Amino acid sequence: MAHGPAAAAGGGATARAEQDAIIAALTPVVDGIVATLGPFCEVVIHDFRRPERSVIALAGAVTGRGVGGSMSEIGVKLLAAGDEAADELNYLTRTRDGKLVKSSTMVLRDSAGTAFGALCVNLDVTAVSQAHTLLGGLAGVTAVPETAPTTTFGDDITAVLDSIVDARQLRQNKPWPHLTRAERLDLFRDLDRQGVFAVRGAVQQVAARLGISRASAYTYLSATRTG
Repeated sequence: MAHGPAAAAGGGATARAEQDAIIAALTPVVDGIVATLGPFCEVVIHDFRRPERSVIALAGAVTGRGVGGSMSEIGVKLLAAGDEAADELNYLTRTRDGKLVKSSTMVLRDSAGTAFGALCVNLDVTAVSQAHTLLGGLAGVTAVPETAPTTTFGDDITAVLDSIVDARQLRQNKPWPHLTRAERLDLFRDLDRQGVFAVRGAVQQVAARLGISRASAYTYLSATRTG
């Protein structure tokens, strides 16, 4: 029986080949689902092994992304969860241009249980929501206000990361210079928990967004992981 780095490398190659085969088998499925559900549907396959350009297959045009595009905040969260990631089913979000989207994100796993990607189904239900409001008004029933969070969909992961950082700062309700050291560490700890730093180049981008040096960002991140 082989041991050592060569065996590990072989095992990694085998796992990657299996993951590639699963993605290849699912790729034709995206077109079939969209053909069945119609033009208000989009189906995406994400490869978590390349988070900066995770979209490797796509049919439909709900979120405006293309092949080579990035994952959204939901994808970054699943990436952070690793093998503990769970399916996210029937959740509502809004795109930046106001579409109401109902989505399900199903984690892809290999035979060892490793989470390596996701199959996402996005339905543009904006018209359905508007019809519901209209019919409710005609019937004299007050519609419940829609509180779906706005989600960043796009081909550039930098916009997604900036959105996560900005949302975290808004919750803090203080600019970076006014944060205590404990609050700054908490901010970095939270961003790390959300999977932001699993993306290549994220530390430099977060530093730029916060207006601090890259060295300072690494120092805060290191302190949250060792403290």
